Amino acid sequence: SDLKGLKTGDYLVHLDHGVGRFTGFSSTVSGLPDMEKEKSQHAEYDIPYTKYYVLEYAQGDKLYVPFGLERKLSRYIGFVEPKISRLGSTIWQRVKRKVKEEAEKLAKELLEIYAKREITPRPPYSPEDEIDWQISSSFQYEETPDQIQAIEDIKKDLEKTEPMDRIICGDVGFGKTEIALRAMVRVVKNNYQVAMICPTTILANQHFQNFKERFKILPIKIALLSRLQSKKEQKDVINNLREGKIDIVIGTHRILSTDVEFKNLGLLVIDDEQRFGVRQKEKLKKIRSSIDVLSLSATPIPRTLYLALSSLKNISLIQTPPEGRIPIKTYIAPWSEKVITEAIKKELGRGGQVYYLHNRVETIEVTKSFLQKIVPEAKIGIAHGRLKEGELVKVMVDFQSKSIDVLVATTIIENGLDLPNVNTLIVADATKLGLAQAYQIRGRIGRSHIQAFAYFLYGSHLTDKAKMRLNALKEAEELGSGYKIALKDLEIRGAGNILGKEQSGNINQVGLNLYCQMLSEVIEKTKRGSA
Repeated sequence: SDLKGLKTGDYLVHLDHGVGRFTGFSSTVSGLPDMEKEKSQHAEYDIPYTKYYVLEYAQGDKLYVPFGLERKLSRYIGFVEPKISRLGSTIWQRVKRKVKEEAEKLAKELLEIYAKREITPRPPYSPEDEIDWQISSSFQYEETPDQIQAIEDIKKDLEKTEPMDRIICGDVGFGKTEIALRAMVRVVKNNYQVAMICPTTILANQHFQNFKERFKILPIKIALLSRLQSKKEQKDVINNLREGKIDIVIGTHRILSTDVEFKNLGLLVIDDEQRFGVRQKEKLKKIRSSIDVLSLSATPIPRTLYLALSSLKNISLIQTPPEGRIPIKTYIAPWSEKVITEAIKKELGRGGQVYYLHNRVETIEVTKSFLQKIVPEAKIGIAHGRLKEGELVKVMVDFQSKSIDVLVATTIIENGLDLPNVNTLIVADATKLGLAQAYQIRGRIGRSHIQAFAYFLYGSHLTDKAKMRLNALKEAEELGSGYKIALKDLEIRGAGNILGKEQSGNINQVGLNLYCQMLSEVIEKTKRGSA
């Protein structure tokens, strides 16, 4: 169990006694008259114990865990403040039993999906050829080791006869889309069609523009399908899909409508699945058993969960930042007109662009006027969820084509936008954001080799909780620390995405690490039983 960097006040889970608060280390056990007693207590372990982890339970109960018995301890990672009971009470054993039963149910469900996939074979895809090499050589970055591994994983999946169902999990901006793009080419080349479904029109539009650019060297026909297009445009795309005249379609959940039929759909790529509603997810499930599916998830999945699920679910982790990426310099400061003015002028001075996050639609125009006053030379645009979709896409296209310098936006920018020229982020009131959200939004900048700057500003009153969140964000300046960030928020969210929201409650009760351990054991047992 990873117990490095423990701080006083951290919660730890003891396998036999439950969640306690870590209060420090001790070389003696208070209340024991002499060291002989202490030695005899631990004689069975035959280790010279001189140091203990001290855990505090309810009503001042203390537990001394000798060094060398770390396997009994794990960090508590959960969404809520854990419930601490007294030492020796039966509550913990009951909680563990209940969570284990839930984990058994989940393991059975996972096994059923797994078994279904194995009985709907398809012909294996042909090996790589010149077209694959052409598309990979047009990638302007060096692939990271994790990207190479994920591409290799997919290659193997496609050469099998059972349909692929793989999740690519990775930090914001670590190149998940490129992996999907290569898989798409492979599938099209084998005379199948591909559908990529995105949670928002903005994202679908951006993927479409980027892919069109990459595919211009290849004879691949690509189309966009969303409610933004006129009825006639939508009808044309649908007809062409049915007749097999379109190889790749990118769109929103409009793709799942009943009037959309494919001539020969081979691969479905799902971008950020957790952001789709229940009905859409049900439709996706139905499609899933017979075709290849590749899901992209921007919430990292903790390694413990990855290990627990890896024998059942195909997961590729992308944890290494692209070559030449520089960590984002993060500043946490009281709100200040001077800081804002200087930050914007500095970015515009080097030919870059700025995101200004203001998360209240009612006062967003006032904010725009304020910014226009302090930086008169800037061209300023506005983006929020209440704009008509057409206006929203137009603003984003203008921003992408650099005819807007500063985009004043709500958290609508949180997902998936990849604009390498935007390298300053100013958050007007950082206390309103959750940790995961602040982290995701910061990931919208610093997507090239240029030094990026993030300013998280706050008002006069800062609660302890808000201060902790902002400090965690500062500590997580390192790239890829979507894996470190008091990983709480993000890890539980990542676990919830993959296991389903109802599992989050179980995770909270015993902590993520112990939950994963239990799940892993249950999966192995269930697999042996069904073999």
